[in-house]
Amino acid sequence: MRDPDFINFQPTKFNRREFVMTTLATGFAAAVQPVSAQTQITTDTAGLTAGEVKIPAKGGDMPAYRAMPANGKNLPTVLVVQEIFGVHEHIKDVCRRFAKLGYLAIAPELYARQGDVAGKGMDDIRKVVAQVPDAQVMGDLDDSAAWAAKNGGDPNKLAITGFCWGGRITWLYAAHNPKLKAGVAWYGRVEGAGTELQPKNPMDVVTSINAPVLGLYGGQDAGIPVEGVMKFKAALAAAGKKAEFVVYPDSPHAFHADYRPSYREKDAKDGWSKLLAWFKQNGVA
Repeated sequence: MRDPDFINFQPTKFNRREFVMTTLATGFAAAVQPVSAQTQITTDTAGLTAGEVKIPAKGGDMPAYRAMPANGKNLPTVLVVQEIFGVHEHIKDVCRRFAKLGYLAIAPELYARQGDVAGKGMDDIRKVVAQVPDAQVMGDLDDSAAWAAKNGGDPNKLAITGFCWGGRITWLYAAHNPKLKAGVAWYGRVEGAGTELQPKNPMDVVTSINAPVLGLYGGQDAGIPVEGVMKFKAALAAAGKKAEFVVYPDSPHAFHADYRPSYREKDAKDGWSKLLAWFKQNGVA
């Protein structure tokens, strides 16, 4: 089965500038239904300020989900980058998990100019996501970090984590923002052919990566071969970059997604523990 964040739809030239999606979707994306209710984790909002916010960005106000300790100030900040399915309930819950641990977590809807993927099937989702320029995503993450710094976050303690589509973005953002303290990429694509709007993959920006990044991958991921991950690891080491990798031998793609059959509880929990330790080790927490 092909990795769902792999996009082979060829985009047309990006020319939209205004947001077409003005609010976040509720619940889970249609493409991941039915949800595995027995394993789905739900984090409450007790003691938190949590919900949708609007972030000033190029073209208008971008919807995002923000969670933080109530009345928190100078909080370590983590940008949470969505799976290919957008900012649906799982991504929101990840934000609340971070907030319970003292972070300001924010997940911007990075497809908001191109459309809402919540009600679409995989083929239509790929067509939307293929229209999202990497340059736009980098700018929107910068704007999200700037918003967080003005709303309770500490700009000197900025981290990023992303899943699936967002795993690739995590590596790219580590090469984009020199102020980033640390990143954790969950099963993000590391190599492949570029397109007009997504011209480079992590393998192409090895020498530009600024922040320490931890990569968490599944040994049974049919769309991201372990051989490619190891080649990327070697390239980072050769370039003198601080990066570590954990490959869970028996896990498939999306092993952290507790609402899907791909979820592997033991490896997901271990990865989460390693993420928290990585952030602490690198001056975020």
